[in-house]
Amino acid sequence: MRGLTFDELFAMLLAVRLSPDDVARLREWIVGIADPGECIALIEQAAVGRPCPHCGCVRKHRCGQASGLQRFRCLKCGRSHNALTGTPLARLRKKELWLPYLQCVLDSRTVRDAAQVVGVHRTTSFRWRHRFVPGAMRDRPATLSAIVEADET
Repeated sequence: MRGLTFDELFAMLLAVRLSPDDVARLREWIVGIADPGECIALIEQAAVGRPCPHCGCVRKHRCGQASGLQRFRCLKCGRSHNALTGTPLARLRKKELWLPYLQCVLDSRTVRDAAQVVGVHRTTSFRWRHRFVPGAMRDRPATLSAIVEADET
């Protein structure tokens, strides 16, 4: 049995009368589709110009790829690293789920709720929370202190 093409699936959706609940579920499913390349692109963009995490040297050359990330070899110490080496996200898998999980953390969802939304086990969600929360807390706006005034306009 062969799978459906997108055109066949789209024609079937047009032929069927969808209830508002079905449309909402379909919209939620489409919005929830994560692009695996998006997370990797953000990681590599943030790592541009980052020095070697082992010795601090900025001289390096490209040295293959591993787990979808570019690896680099330091010209001073000879050790290899990628954009995540030395960060809390090093050696974590399922990169395509990191952005939806981070959104769950920012929305202050519980560990079990975040696990259900993202589609990982609750222990994975618990471990990820301890890696994601310190970085997410640095991104929060600072609390105001002293006298704060606001106009109605």
